[in-house]
This record gives sequence, C-alpha cells and structure tokens, in this order.
Amino acid sequence: MSRFTFHTLETAPAASQSLLQNSVKAFGRIPGLHQVMAESPPLLEGYQLLHKLFQETSFDAEELTVVWQTINVEHECHYCVPAHTGIAHMMKVDPSLNEALRNGEAMPTPKLQALHETTLEMVRNRGHLSDETIEAFFAAGYGPKQLLEINLGLAQKVMSNYVNHYAETPVDSIFQRYEWEKKSA
Repeated sequence: MSRFTFHTLETAPAASQSLLQNSVKAFGRIPGLHQVMAESPPLLEGYQLLHKLFQETSFDAEELTVVWQTINVEHECHYCVPAHTGIAHMMKVDPSLNEALRNGEAMPTPKLQALHETTLEMVRNRGHLSDETIEAFFAAGYGPKQLLEINLGLAQKVMSNYVNHYAETPVDSIFQRYEWEKKSA
C-alpha cells in the first residue's frame, strides 16, 4: 500500500489543479508520476518546466532519448524506463536505439556513444568528469553547451526517478507493454 496519494483533478491541492490540467493537455491523461507529484505543487511545476526546457535544448529526439534513458537505466527506474520507451516511440526514435539503452548495449553511432558515456559518467560520479571523457565528448561533435544541457536532463530525471522509487509509482497502463527490469551482470 502506497504512502502517497495519487491525485486526480478533484483531489489535488488547488495549486496543482492547473498543472494537472497541463498534463491532460500534453498527454491526454494524468501520468501516475504527476499524480504523486501533485501533492507538492512546486515539485510538479518544477518537473513540468524542466521537461519542457530539456525538450527545447539543442538535442534531437535520439539524443534526448539517450540522455533520459541512460539516467533512467542507471537509476533503475521501474517507471521511467517504460515511460520513456513509449515516449521514444511517439517521437519516432529507432526502437533499436531504445533497446540498446534498456539493455546496456553499445550505441549505434560514435556520437551517441560519447553522449551516453558522458551522461553515465556524470551520473555515476556526481558531475565529476575526466578530462578524457570531456575530450571524447567534444571530439564527437558536442560542445560546452551540450555538456551543460545534460545537467538539465539530469535534474529532471533525478526528480522523477527518485519520486518513483520511494512512491513505488505503478507503470501507467499505456506503458506497461514496455515494462523493464535491469539485466543481471
């Protein structure tokens, strides 16, 4: 039994009601994550804003997926891996890229591999990157702007991944076909 309320438009705090309306407009429904976050209107608002801003970065759909899923998989988020698998399908990202991310396999291009490795090192080392990683990232065609933009995606994913861990957010029915469990080493 969850310790958290999964809010609806009727049960949400007044300050979250318009934010949940935004969720309905964007997704046609209220994702379970947003239902939990609605308990704290500033958290839900911050999450929605970070999501919007990260989509406005210089990253294309494949690159957004690499950053999101690299973080989701590393954090072992039972909710976000399936959700972003579905989102990647909606964004017309090649399913093989998503499967590689979900299964810890190599990326299809050196540029995406550099993005994946940089994001992974950033997560694992709490922002500390080796000179070699930064040089490889820049050599792959990225620059300081993209390095900074990974932080935006990371901030968004820390919010959602952590909430989903302690709230035990059930995977939304629309994404259940993409359920995921980390493979054993």
